[in-house]
Order: sequence, then structure tokens, then C-alpha cells
Amino acid sequence: MTKIGFIGLGTMGHPMARNLIRAGYGVTVWNRTPERARDLLELGAEWADSPLEAARAADIVITMVSDDAAIEQVYYGGSGVMAGLGPGTTVIDSSTISPGMARRLAEDAAARRCEFLDAPVTGSKPAAEEGTLVFMVGGSREALDRVRPVLLAMGRDAIHIGGSGSGAVAKLANNLIGAANLAALAEGLSLAAAAGIDAGKLLAVIQSGGAASRMAELKGQNMLGGDYPLQFALSLMHKDLKLASALADGVKAPAPLLGAVKALYRDAEAAGLGGEDLSALAFWYESKIGKRIGDPVPEDAQPAVAAAPAVERRRSERVSVRIPVMMSIYQWRQEGSFSGQTAEGFVVDLSESGLQIASRLPLALDMFAVIHFMEESALPPMTARIIRIQRKDDLFHYGCLLTALPPYQRKQLETYINSKRR
Repeated sequence: MTKIGFIGLGTMGHPMARNLIRAGYGVTVWNRTPERARDLLELGAEWADSPLEAARAADIVITMVSDDAAIEQVYYGGSGVMAGLGPGTTVIDSSTISPGMARRLAEDAAARRCEFLDAPVTGSKPAAEEGTLVFMVGGSREALDRVRPVLLAMGRDAIHIGGSGSGAVAKLANNLIGAANLAALAEGLSLAAAAGIDAGKLLAVIQSGGAASRMAELKGQNMLGGDYPLQFALSLMHKDLKLASALADGVKAPAPLLGAVKALYRDAEAAGLGGEDLSALAFWYESKIGKRIGDPVPEDAQPAVAAAPAVERRRSERVSVRIPVMMSIYQWRQEGSFSGQTAEGFVVDLSESGLQIASRLPLALDMFAVIHFMEESALPPMTARIIRIQRKDDLFHYGCLLTALPPYQRKQLETYINSKRR
């Protein structure tokens, strides 16, 4: 009988280990909190006092932990997996980790005459419980073929992606798409709710057309009901997006959408939602629009539509403020590069399209400014183009058009500036 050492009994690892036991494998488990193993021991699993012990007696070692730091501890800490590996052992990591960490594990396993597969999964807690996960596997195809029956005891497919680290890359790309889909769903439903139409009816439209997605199918009703059962924590998705961002930087891939989505999940985590299911992102939107997405709407209700103002819109929507900022000013040079300088200034007005900033520094039209707000604002740097210049009160007043600003950051900016209104 194949002996398996299983390390990490969290939301995903626990049902995965249970399915291996039910499939008849001899399973030895270890977890940082032993209480998580109690029911598995009742099913026939053995307990190991350390990752080393779990690895020492195993033909196959499987790890399912949270991040690179947890991998470092489990594999390389005192009584870690690497110290317990015997020649011929196959090591499978199903965590979501950086491709660099996956390749390091593969190299260190090979030095001990062991095979290593990075095999993260797609599918959250229900798929782990039902045994319908899909493994995306980096490493030797021959090694995958040998352990395929073990993986199929926990999932419905195991797809060979490529060499070591390929599974980790596929997982980060997959989670970027999933995170963006869920964010778009939450934003679209909240827009509908804010405008006064029935978000439930919109969800029915979404699921019947080109905007349909697995996220809409899995999470749409949770968003309407304000019920977010934990299947994949929002903080873990934010962690995965940070890993994806580092990967994009490393391979010099353009990722503007990734930057916006990562910032959104960061803000939701900062708002205290990190321990909730990622579908609780909808709650972050609800806190901004001041109502529940799933609130009932009368059948004959009219949607909220902004009325045309009687006076010039730009002036009527501005609020007078004086908020200190720092500006990094950039200008395109003819030979194909940027030149820049730093200047102090302060925000004096807010409009629908941008900001008016006053400064003593003379600037020119079409210069770009990266605006840095005070730390208390929790606002990220914002890029703006200077489109208007006016001289008054010994200061230059610059109309700045904000570029590539996500709607939720626009809302944050408005909230912050309104809080500083004189």
C-alpha cells in the first residue's frame, strides 16, 4: 500500500487528506494545530509529531499550506520535510506559492534523489470536499504519471503544464482571472443597486449572456444575500495577487488590470475583510454605496439618474479644500525618456474628472504628475496630466486630469477630500 505523508490540514488540506484515506491509502498527517486532525485519526490516519516524521515513512509527501513563509518553515525549519526525505520519495506541493520557491524545492528534492511536483489546484472548499479539484502540475511528466492515481483520489483531473514552477505560474494566472471576475461581478451588482435597480434581476441577465462566469454562478447569490461562507479567504487571494504582481514584474509582462484588482483586494483586507470569504468583497462595495446589494426594489421603481445641473457642472461639483500633497513631476523628452522633479503643493478643488492643485513651481501643459497624499489618507499615488494652468494669489493652479483611476479609488478620494472640507 502506498504510504502518504500529508502536511497542512486547513480549509483545503483537510478534505483532501480525508479523500485519500477513504480511497484506501495509508495516510500520516501533520498540522500546526493538532486538533484539526482528530476526525482524520478516527478514520484511520496516523499522526506525526513533525513534518520530518511525516516525510520519513512516506512514499509520497503532499503539502498544502498557505504561502512561501509556511513552506520555508515546513520544509526547511527544525524537523522539516527535507531532512526526512529518503531517495525515491515523490514530493507534491499543492500550495499557492511563488514559481521561484517551487523551483527551489525541486532542486533541493533532486539533490536528495527525490522527484518534486508543484501541483496547485483550482477549486475551493466544495471541490476539495467532493474530490473534483483540478491539479495544474509542473515537473516531470513521468513523475506525474506515477502519482496520477493519488491526485485523482482528490480531484477529477491533473494537467501537466510544463517544467518545475509551471504549475505555480498557471495557478497565479488562473487566480488573477478569478479575482478580476469576482471584482467585476461585485462592482456591477453594486452599481445596479446604487442606481436603484434590482441586482437580483441583473444577476439573472449576467448568467444568461456574455458576462456569465463561474464566479457569478458560485458567488452571485451570496452577494445578494449578504452571506459569505468561508471557502477561500480574501486575504489569501490578496496574497496570490501580490505573487502574480511580482511574477509580472519579473517577466516584464504588462498587468494594469492586475494592479487595479490587487489594490481593491488590499483595501478590502485593510477594511477588516481578510478573514472572510473573498465574496465578501461585495460588503466593501456596500459600505461605499450605503446600502445592501440585495435589497428589494419595488416593481415600478425608477432608477436613480443624475439630473443635468443648472450651472456649469465642473464648478458645481467642486469642493474647496487645502490638502498638502507631494508631486513627482514628469515630462516627456524628445529623445525618448522622462525627466522629473519633486514639488510641494496642495489640493484645492475636486471635480468629476480630476483635481486642481496649487503650487509655487511653474509647470507646463501635458506634464505628468504622480500625486502623493499624506499617509493618513490611505490613498495610493495617483497619476494625473496637467491640462489647465491659471496664475492667482502668487500660486500656479493646475487642473489635473486623473488617468487610469479605478472607480473605487475615485470613491475613496472623494470620501477623503470631503472629510477635509473647510
